[in-house]
Amino acid sequence: MENEIILPNYEHCILNTITSILKYYNVDTKHKSLECLDKILEKKYRNVIFLVLDGMGEHILGNISPNGYFEKNKIDCVTSVYPSTTTAALTTYYSGKPPYETGWIAWSQYFKEYGRAIDMLPQKESYLKEDISGARMNVFKNVVNYESIFEQIEKASPNVKAFEVMPKYSDRRAKRTFTADDIDEIMINLETLCQLPGDNFIMAYSDKPDGLLHKFGTDSDEAKNYVLEAEEKVKALQEKLGEDTIIIISADHGHKNIEKSYSLLDHPEIMECLYMPMSLESRIVGFFVKENMKKEFEERFNNICGNDFWLMTTEEFLDKHFLGYGDKHPKIDEFLGNYVALSTSSSMIIVETFLAEGKPVKKSTHCGLSKEEMEVPVIVIR
Repeated sequence: MENEIILPNYEHCILNTITSILKYYNVDTKHKSLECLDKILEKKYRNVIFLVLDGMGEHILGNISPNGYFEKNKIDCVTSVYPSTTTAALTTYYSGKPPYETGWIAWSQYFKEYGRAIDMLPQKESYLKEDISGARMNVFKNVVNYESIFEQIEKASPNVKAFEVMPKYSDRRAKRTFTADDIDEIMINLETLCQLPGDNFIMAYSDKPDGLLHKFGTDSDEAKNYVLEAEEKVKALQEKLGEDTIIIISADHGHKNIEKSYSLLDHPEIMECLYMPMSLESRIVGFFVKENMKKEFEERFNNICGNDFWLMTTEEFLDKHFLGYGDKHPKIDEFLGNYVALSTSSSMIIVETFLAEGKPVKKSTHCGLSKEEMEVPVIVIR
């Protein structure tokens, strides 16, 4: 196991960033806020914009634009939550709660209600990608539902209107939703919404540079050009807005290039230890291990993947508070299985079954414990 890992710091992470915004709008929250952001928010702003650029971690930004507009306006560097992945991190932003409380942990989670693993964000069956919208019970409304920050803000501060700006394919989480599929559309929406009367909170989400990083890698021109373009567009927007508007920019996680992948289907000695397929993600894998084969599983897995993955029981994982603190979601143990393997290197495990191939290996991804994945900037533009 490599030693240079970054653990989630729930006293100084993206949860604390969103908690500062909730606190600003008088939302009662038990989580700690980000002190440097609290001080800035002591001044009252008519418009508060929170822009999330998916995948733009501290080291992505530092490598691409070390002296650029974003870096010059950076106020802090915080950790992501864990797992360092959009499912867990974006839900933390949308709920104001850590994964431990929401139950939103990773891309694919097993629901006993369906007897299936389900992709959490697209809400499809994980292996055959079947539509589950016709299910007799909607687990997203009944099992892993949460009150959004938009509802919380409008409830605590009735004078404030809360908006979200997001890609067309995304689920709607606010009463007031606008769609934007590129950085230009995001900027147009932000400028328009800031012209509305009264007090406005606007959260905007861009699925880039994440998609570009997955496809082309962390050192690609495509990712670089997007970040530089985003800096340019945000600067142009700021120059159009008045002093009554503040723009807070951050990310959900960073990225790391992948150098090695494992297919555990090639290792029947591991597969025979499992009573169900693996789940979660390629850099945090949940295993459902037979009670009478735990010792064999530990030995075999560590023999094959031990240099790249940190294997622990679910009990050990939860005792270390990787998912955060608070009121434990009742489904956490079922989602995780009884063993969890965390990537500590540049390797991944393909989450697949003999029924269907797993997702293609990407040039770069996230969900591990490296500093490249775990650290994100907090940027404030006034």
